[in-house]
Amino acid sequence: MIERYSREEISNIWTLQSKFSYYLAVELAVCDAYVEHGDFPKEDILELKKLAKFDLSRIDEIEREVRHDVIAFLTNVNENVGEYAKYMHVGMTSSDVIDTAFALQIQDSGKIIKKDLEDVLNSLKNLADIHKNTICIGRSHGIHAEIMTFGIKMCNWYDIIRRQKENFVQALEQIRVGQVSGPVGTYSNISPEIEEIACKNMGLKPAAISTQIIARDYHAHFMQSLALIASVVEQFATEIRHLQRTEVLEVEEGFGKNQKGSSAMPHKKNPVLSENLCGLARVVRANSMAAMENIPLWHERDISHSSAERIIFPDSLILVDFMLSRFNNILQNLVVHKDNMLKNSEKFGGIVFSQKVMLELIKKGYTREEAYRIVQKEALDAFENNGNFKENLYKDEEVTSKLSANEIEEIFDKKYYLKNIDKIYSKVFN
Repeated sequence: MIERYSREEISNIWTLQSKFSYYLAVELAVCDAYVEHGDFPKEDILELKKLAKFDLSRIDEIEREVRHDVIAFLTNVNENVGEYAKYMHVGMTSSDVIDTAFALQIQDSGKIIKKDLEDVLNSLKNLADIHKNTICIGRSHGIHAEIMTFGIKMCNWYDIIRRQKENFVQALEQIRVGQVSGPVGTYSNISPEIEEIACKNMGLKPAAISTQIIARDYHAHFMQSLALIASVVEQFATEIRHLQRTEVLEVEEGFGKNQKGSSAMPHKKNPVLSENLCGLARVVRANSMAAMENIPLWHERDISHSSAERIIFPDSLILVDFMLSRFNNILQNLVVHKDNMLKNSEKFGGIVFSQKVMLELIKKGYTREEAYRIVQKEALDAFENNGNFKENLYKDEEVTSKLSANEIEEIFDKKYYLKNIDKIYSKVFN
């Protein structure tokens, strides 16, 4: 079993070096916009772009004195561009840089998450195709209900993930906004046209309105989409954990050749990957609550949201990327015990066929109440006494007076429950 435990690609987007690289990209995009608008000489901006660079240690040194990270960043860049510093940050405020760079980081991270979701969908579709007719028991309240197939279970998971992908893509598109509007968003020393040009060139949309920052309901909505992804992954992981229990043993996570499950008990094979996913989902959900609490800021802005966002956004995006990668790994290495699925569906002589027996008795003339009483009596006897439901039916005169042996056998034909599978699949996969 091979798994990537390091998700370097997405984590690199959120390093300090990367953050200031995005800051610089925004500043230079605004300079280019001024050129396009006819305000700055193109030759000067080309020279500025050649010289524009920063050094983290120098930024740290400056920040210790000025106590402002954007000023420290700009001061360091200006040290390198010399006379061209006059073109930097013209008419802008710090949040123009911070929030627009933040939007770019989110968009780049979102591309990776979308690919992760597509990979999971492909793995689920593959399992659904393989196990389209693999008989298993459906459960309600954790108790055996009726016959279904493992493929149908995978269809349900596929539909849920597809819906979360659509939701995520919508949230990612909604948050694809930048701003270059100056203090309190009034464009006092910069024109809206500069914002429009710069955002377009960065692949962003200008915010309809900004109040020196981009409103944080955008960010909360996006974080909710991440929390939903994490929560449905937990839903699936919880199901795998239940199905791997010793007394059920219908599926198992892949187990490596040299893997060990317990320091004390050599026989153990635990669903540790799924358990891990359930724990991580709690972190992402908690982070989404912090994003909700970031919405109410003082007046046009404060920075109470900033400290939380520096944690919750990198953590949540990296975690969701990791969770989807791990879940996809589980799916690709999932051990499906078809024989145990079939065996479990036949426990107690097939008591899960009780509804079909009841309906056939009703067709033969019993009232629903009479048929229910007869079938429940025999089903509970089989369940409570480790008996056999089908054999009980053969011994029950109220049943045999209405149903022949052939009719009873037909009731227990599992193919009856598979008759609409093609329709289900066509609805899901269209």
